[in-house]
Amino acid sequence: MAHEADTNSGIVRIRANQPVAATVDRLEALLKERGVTLFARINFSEDAAKAGLVMRPEQLLIFGNPKAGTPLMQAVPLAGLDLPLKALIWEDASGDTWIAYNEPEYILQRHGLAASAGANLAAVIPILERAARE
Repeated sequence: MAHEADTNSGIVRIRANQPVAATVDRLEALLKERGVTLFARINFSEDAAKAGLVMRPEQLLIFGNPKAGTPLMQAVPLAGLDLPLKALIWEDASGDTWIAYNEPEYILQRHGLAASAGANLAAVIPILERAARE
């Protein structure tokens, strides 16, 4: 499983083993298994097709745990720009599928949150990695 991190933007990319739809379905199932709330599933390529446009498969999941995220937004309301958490799953020009998410450290630094809050954000990383592998 390939990981790429862009430390300037705070984005981590993981190469996934399945096509976009299967990866999104698997990630959604894993999140639900862990009791993580799925707030939205946005299918960008399907929406583009409805508008008469063509784009490679790309979907976004918005998810989180209010017990973990709410204290961060109470401390710094602007953290709501990055919470709940998001995972972007897309197909690149070579046909490879990727999962991208914001590094927890980046979110903490961006909003001046305590380092101890990182555990709340990092708890989903193993789920994202598992979805990429399976």
